[in-house]
Amino acid sequence: MAPPLPTYLAIDLGASTGRAVLGTLERLPQGWRVATREVHRFRVPMIEEAGHLYWQVDALWADLRTALATALDMAPTLQSVSVDSWAVDYVPLGADGAPLRLPYAYRDPRTRGRLAEVFRRIAADRLYAVTGIQFLDFNTLPQIVSDLIDEPDVVARTETRLLIADYFLYRLSGRPVAERTMASTTQLFDVRAGLWSREVIRAAGDDPARWPTIVNSGTVLGPVLPDVLPAALRGTGRRPLVVASCSHDTAAAVAAVPASGDEPWAYISSGTWSLVGAELRAPVLTAAARRAGFTNEVGLDGTIRFLKNRTGMWVLEECLREWAVDDSRLAWETLFAEATASSSGHVIDLDAPQFGERGGMVAKLAAACRDGGASAPVTRGGMCRLVLESLADGYRRTLDELEALTGARTRVVHIVGGGARNWLLNQLTADACGRRVVAGPEEASALGNLLVQARALGDLPRGVAIRDVARASSTLSEFLPMAVPTR
Repeated sequence: MAPPLPTYLAIDLGASTGRAVLGTLERLPQGWRVATREVHRFRVPMIEEAGHLYWQVDALWADLRTALATALDMAPTLQSVSVDSWAVDYVPLGADGAPLRLPYAYRDPRTRGRLAEVFRRIAADRLYAVTGIQFLDFNTLPQIVSDLIDEPDVVARTETRLLIADYFLYRLSGRPVAERTMASTTQLFDVRAGLWSREVIRAAGDDPARWPTIVNSGTVLGPVLPDVLPAALRGTGRRPLVVASCSHDTAAAVAAVPASGDEPWAYISSGTWSLVGAELRAPVLTAAARRAGFTNEVGLDGTIRFLKNRTGMWVLEECLREWAVDDSRLAWETLFAEATASSSGHVIDLDAPQFGERGGMVAKLAAACRDGGASAPVTRGGMCRLVLESLADGYRRTLDELEALTGARTRVVHIVGGGARNWLLNQLTADACGRRVVAGPEEASALGNLLVQARALGDLPRGVAIRDVARASSTLSEFLPMAVPTR
């Protein structure tokens, strides 16, 4: 009897939806692939209390345990599990290892204007020279400064802080660590040294001891704790390993970009946010990169994800939430069909501050059109088309900046993540950027997570490239420019 094929579980937490995906490594005549199967999908709950936005991590933990139990039932020889998530937000833990409060969500207004206080404590040019991170109000660093100002009693009782995915790895394994790709997003990390920046942490007014040990992508943290397992499995010896793969979902997604290396490429990790960038061997810490708002985050195997955060599907997610009040059965497919039948021809800057805040999104879009001297769309389809064309135009502008900063001409743009299934946005992007667009995989973060686990456990043979396996594991779509860009 042939031994069971190695199987892994990736739990991918997005800012609106979480999914648990089983991956089985298979040998094909022409190479290797990972066959995936979604076993659990759930909402990522953001709650509002006393005027603040928080992540309901207890509800998420319950869903993670459900996902693990389902995976163990479907794959009795499950070898490992890992979690990836969005960046910047964190859970403060006390001396007993328990959370001191719910983690604030990055869209919480408490950090508004706090960058000025950050720059009072450390000069902007020095901060960028050390961390290489773009200046955003919701970065971990401004959040820490907000903690120090607004809740010093909580800070005084904080033993350590764990970013979201690392917090759940801790709940699974008992080991409190910071995975390197995630740590690099905090604006507290020295991007050249690859360590926490004691200089930046102390300048902020915090204690470096409150930040956990940094580990590399693919670190095995140990077996799942017995009391996390379903009761029927405790004492049976069936304890999958917990792996810190790439804790940052964008790092996991970029690891799974199916690029062949035959031509220069850029990527767009398309979801609630759009991350537009390139994979480099060294950070770009120039004044021009700082002014352009580009960030340098660590990727798999010491690469640098040189990218810019842009507004993504968040704007349409908020519009859908508003429209669903009057049409509870409204689905994405209906909305995109209406957009396909509509036209806009006008674009707005979706990275303007008002579009990052929750509520009144349709009215904000209409106001931006009027402020730009254009009529606001009067239909849902027209409004959706406006957003998609504006997203594509934002990608074009960012790609132009990326090429100017790196000196490399991009020939193909890989779109990965949930946005890869939006064929209209993909075509608009090809048209706006004047580049070939390759869309897929849609669940890139989960696939990258699974592949890092497979390599960490030694199941992926030496010399087999993760991207080759990602390409063999994905259904890809190609979009060619249908018009010469005019903007």
